[in-house]
Amino acid sequence: MFGIHGYWLFLSAGVLLNLTPGQDTMFIIGQSLTGGLKSGVAAAFGIAIGTVFHTLAAALGLAAILATSALAFRIVKLLGAAYLVYLGARLLWARAPANPHALASRPAAAGARSALLQGILTNVLNPKVALFFLAFLPQFIEPASSTKTLAFLTLGATFITTGLAWCLVIATGAARLQAFFARNPGVRALIDRAVGALFLALGARLAWAR
Repeated sequence: MFGIHGYWLFLSAGVLLNLTPGQDTMFIIGQSLTGGLKSGVAAAFGIAIGTVFHTLAAALGLAAILATSALAFRIVKLLGAAYLVYLGARLLWARAPANPHALASRPAAAGARSALLQGILTNVLNPKVALFFLAFLPQFIEPASSTKTLAFLTLGATFITTGLAWCLVIATGAARLQAFFARNPGVRALIDRAVGALFLALGARLAWAR
């Protein structure tokens, strides 16, 4: 099929990899806890859109630049780390609303748009995702195939679909706790600080990644 071999093995491996907690998982949980279901779902779609970018980059060979150029990898890595640190700092130093219902009255569309854009950026600016696609997908493509680009896109679409489904499950589960936090602003403030610290840690981890 499109020059692909071992498709079902790829599908099984992809599902297991999607189930493994990582930066994207933590980001979606954080958005769901702080912004509710709409923000969590928007963050999940943002991650999926970012993964589309990495799939296209791998298919077109752009990801190879990150694999062969230490400077390109370092620039993208530091941009991604800086953005995560920025998100974490915003949560750490954000003031808790004086009115417990202030968060509930904030337009949900604005929070969802922000979560979508943040999801796209955190995924696109993670060079480790690009290298993962470049290393993982070619293992399931026939070397002599004349449709390698189509094979890349097919495998990428499969991985994105299964990943998005799992991310939506995570967002739904985490969002169930958001109502509790809205009723308890003190606990909500602690969660914001914890999520902010987590983003700072993820940013530092990405900055020191080799």
